Amino acid sequence: MDQKPLGSTSATVPAIGVGVWRYGGGVKPLRCAIDLGASLIDTAEAYGTEKVVGEAVQNIRDRVFIATKVSGSHLRHDEVLRAAEASLQRLNTDYIDLYQIHWPNSMVPIGETMRAMEALVDRGLVKYIGVSNFSTAELRAAQAAMTNHPIAANQVLYNLNRRQIEADLMPYCDANRITILAYTPLDSGPLARDAGSSSNPAAMAVLEQVAAETHRSNAQVALNWCVAHPGVVAIPKSDKAARVTENCGAAGWRLSAVQMKLLDRAFSALDDD
Repeated sequence: MDQKPLGSTSATVPAIGVGVWRYGGGVKPLRCAIDLGASLIDTAEAYGTEKVVGEAVQNIRDRVFIATKVSGSHLRHDEVLRAAEASLQRLNTDYIDLYQIHWPNSMVPIGETMRAMEALVDRGLVKYIGVSNFSTAELRAAQAAMTNHPIAANQVLYNLNRRQIEADLMPYCDANRITILAYTPLDSGPLARDAGSSSNPAAMAVLEQVAAETHRSNAQVALNWCVAHPGVVAIPKSDKAARVTENCGAAGWRLSAVQMKLLDRAFSALDDD
């Protein structure tokens, strides 16, 4: 599996990982992903899936990069510490690789939250700090509140159909060496289907054309387009080992510049939906 730097840290993560929001597949698909090199697993206290992630990584913890999140409702200093400790128990591990703020909360000073996040790193309970669903302004404020540790990642919605971050947030993250973790990179399924069942058949026809040229599936092309951006890592979700295997096949090859431009043009008008 292709590896990418995690922000400005010394860590690397696979270009394709696994998300477990609304996940019900049990241990097997997660083990399949790990075996195929998609060893970044992203969960959250709000998902209710930390326990199954903990089960999947037993005896192979050193092979897995675990990302989880503190709820945006738990961002007071002591709440962050308690939430992290509870996540550690559910994950059955003694450290979290990437701990993220799930969503911003304007009712809590960002400096208070970030002091707690940095304290977790200082205590060895967390390796790296991230955020999720942060705008450029919110990300800038979070960075300004940091004292000793960088923000390594911002997890946001990004796929061929949903490209709003390209206007401002993506350039900012690139310039500041902050990795984008792209959730819902298949747009909850439509990008993996055929053009005939799509609400955007013309764009999907272009995706199918590129898939035929590359001898890949629609999903593999859509994911490859996503991670072709240097600072982007994709975390698709699947409950089935066969689909996990398909998703992992999105790495290890590259779309041509012509194919990237075709896809960019075909889907460019869809990000305002």
